Amino acid sequence: MRNILIAAAISLLLSMAGTPLAIRLFARRGYGQNIREEGPSGHYDKRGTPTMGGTVIVIASLIGYFTAHLSTALSGNVEPPTASALLVLFLMTGLGLVGFLDDFIKIYKQRSLGLRSGAKAAGQLIVGAIFAVLVVRFPNGYDITPAETRLSFLRDFGPSIGLLGFTIWVLFFIVGFSNAVNLTDGLDGLASGATCLVLAAYVLIGNWQLRNSCTVFFGPNCYWVRDPLDLAVVAAAVLGACFGFLWWNAPPAKIFMGDTGSLALGGVIAGLAFTTRTQLLLVILGGLFAIITMSVIIQVGFFKMTRRRVFRMAPLQHHFELSGWAETTIVVRFWLIAALCVAAGLGLFYLEWMPKQ
Repeated sequence: MRNILIAAAISLLLSMAGTPLAIRLFARRGYGQNIREEGPSGHYDKRGTPTMGGTVIVIASLIGYFTAHLSTALSGNVEPPTASALLVLFLMTGLGLVGFLDDFIKIYKQRSLGLRSGAKAAGQLIVGAIFAVLVVRFPNGYDITPAETRLSFLRDFGPSIGLLGFTIWVLFFIVGFSNAVNLTDGLDGLASGATCLVLAAYVLIGNWQLRNSCTVFFGPNCYWVRDPLDLAVVAAAVLGACFGFLWWNAPPAKIFMGDTGSLALGGVIAGLAFTTRTQLLLVILGGLFAIITMSVIIQVGFFKMTRRRVFRMAPLQHHFELSGWAETTIVVRFWLIAALCVAAGLGLFYLEWMPKQ
């Protein structure tokens, strides 16, 4: 529990203090956001707002996590970083690097599109494939690996789908959620606020899995999770960094996270879902991301079939913008939807522990 508090506090302070420094640095170097011409007209006022703020989130998260472990080592209670946590942090950092290259090309070439779609997808697939192969290795003393080659909801279920099938599933999940957060990042504070809620849920889930680990007591509802406490530390570190960034990213945003932040945040919640054995539960916890992604799929699919549009514009948040809703109204209401999704997911997670009449 101490590590969770230290990681969250350090990353929060670093992000809160480091983001204004990044704003000044990026503004001085001209690292400003380019706006797509087909977007809502109100977005032209945001042209030139510093971007790549996700670098602050990633750096603050890493420092917060490793500082927490260093503090325990200095106090004589050595708790080294675990394989599960390091793999999730690798996934976050690797996808953040792909996003950073995308953002940098946008800025360098002064256009709204960065990496070509094929190159961007290749970067996500390479990082995801490395994660998929490594996450089923590194057994601990109880022979528990960070993940198993099985599907999971509240825990693993069903037979193994094999390493190849599991790798394909991991890639689908990682690419899906990193792009889902990217699609959600269209309004000031929307993606960062929604991600904070999901990360807070994973802090609670990691703590609960630790208290009910099968390595502590064996029961029908115990959890075979390798490193639940350290995964909660990772979630807390990223939560603190994301919360500190949100202070400056809330409407009207002084900085945008860019693809650096959105891909990294999508990666970290996907990584937490695999290592806590709650893959399908993330679809509910991150329901807002799923809804916004579905709006794009529906829009594109319906247009290809009928040459007509379901929404005024996709992703969904821009439909409401073009319908006359104020940006802050959309952001707050979508945060409420995200909170309801997180509450529903946590309710399902704890439901099996409710006393039966």
